[in-house]
Amino acid sequence: MLCQAPTPEALELVPEYLARKYNVVPLAVEDKTLRVAMANPDDILAIEALAALTKKRISPVPAPAIDIREAIDFNYKAFGEIAKQFGSVVTAPEAISLERAAAEVADDSPVAKALNLLAEEAVKSRASDIHIEPAMDRLRVRYRIDGILHEVTSLPIGAHGPLISRIKILAGMNIADPRRPQDGQFSFNTKGREVDVRVATISTVHGEMAVLRLLDKSMAVLSLAQLGFLPESRETFERMLMAPYGMALLSGPTGAGKTTTLYASVNSLDRVGRNIITIEDPVEYRFEGINQIQTNPKAGVTFASGLRSIVRLDPDIILVGEIRDSETANIAIQSALTGHLVLSSVHANDTIGVLFRLMDLGVEPFLICSAVIGIVAQRMVRRVCPNCAHKVTAPLVEQIAYRRETGEERSEFDYGAGCKACTYTGYLGRIGIFEILSLSDEIKRLLVAGASAAEIRDKAIEEGTITIAKDGMLKAGAGSTTPYEVLRNAYSVG
Repeated sequence: MLCQAPTPEALELVPEYLARKYNVVPLAVEDKTLRVAMANPDDILAIEALAALTKKRISPVPAPAIDIREAIDFNYKAFGEIAKQFGSVVTAPEAISLERAAAEVADDSPVAKALNLLAEEAVKSRASDIHIEPAMDRLRVRYRIDGILHEVTSLPIGAHGPLISRIKILAGMNIADPRRPQDGQFSFNTKGREVDVRVATISTVHGEMAVLRLLDKSMAVLSLAQLGFLPESRETFERMLMAPYGMALLSGPTGAGKTTTLYASVNSLDRVGRNIITIEDPVEYRFEGINQIQTNPKAGVTFASGLRSIVRLDPDIILVGEIRDSETANIAIQSALTGHLVLSSVHANDTIGVLFRLMDLGVEPFLICSAVIGIVAQRMVRRVCPNCAHKVTAPLVEQIAYRRETGEERSEFDYGAGCKACTYTGYLGRIGIFEILSLSDEIKRLLVAGASAAEIRDKAIEEGTITIAKDGMLKAGAGSTTPYEVLRNAYSVG
């Protein structure tokens, strides 16, 4: 850690490129002296360069190189430079010619440089998405960090057209069609790291908005243990994956981490002795030893048609990105009944909701009982920052919710105070909370008999199922998250 936080006045004196070149961070201005943290305080060339630039005497302070790099990443925000780049682009909000658009968004244009800076800042901030949203008189830019959207900057509305055009050119989309929703993909490099970006655009009343999903390849190689399963729940889920045939389903809203769990499941399976085939929309990460298929409706490759073809390719394990319609649901059920292990996701609030969603898609209850091995419902909650965690007395509503789920009286929980590592939010990263339902003979009997969701849920809890809310509260008790996060994400099911 640095001996003190850099002041804005000091940061203005030393540009980011110079700080990175000499691995230094300006700390404070004291009269005619600039205090500077340096990995090598004896670097005469660096001291002379800083003195010549700032016209001040340099007072070096030794600091670890890794702390200096982290301080540079955290303190030098590029939003001022982004606004400066767009200041040289004067574009009316109205449509512009394709020739002019191409000139304004060329690789060496201010727009291209500004987009690169936006993306680099997003990576530095651990953002999963960049939202570019036009308003009446400004262009709003937001980052989704640990599942929460943060507004990071506003740009002049004249930047909207060139910026969207640059994004669409990179992603291979049609620059001349602003009215039709489009999607595409591109990659960029930042600090030696390649980042894949998935782009979606749609027209709003103020113009086209774009959302850029930044795909972190490290998430693709997570193990089941790293996702946050409690030991007992993980053992139950692993037993499902060891079944020679049948269907294991995941449920949860968009952004709940279903794809990450599906990939972690596939990673845990034998890829040498078994033929694993996936059909996804889109294929987010590529794996060795797995045959992955991208849906392409224009070519007639949908989840249903692709799944029908996969069954003829001698698969052992089939991963279907999502069951969205009746045809896909029935083919997946038939595949599970004919000797294949099928993994897929379904949009539902909880595990019991999946059973009724399948029936809503036209699958008979007796077929569900025959094919489905088990169901996992999940959410993502923010993890308490380990660097600034400390015990705090929780609000009464959080104490009551914790007692309701666990039966334990407790008033103090770990909360993050906010520090540099977590950008002063108190949270750093996310962890999964899970509910796992194994279809026992008694639950199958209730389903076939037409029992209500409440009756099946009561029986599942009686047999030992841990609900999402209880799983989350157990993790709050262990200091991994907070009761507030569990209430925010899981209590709609509860």
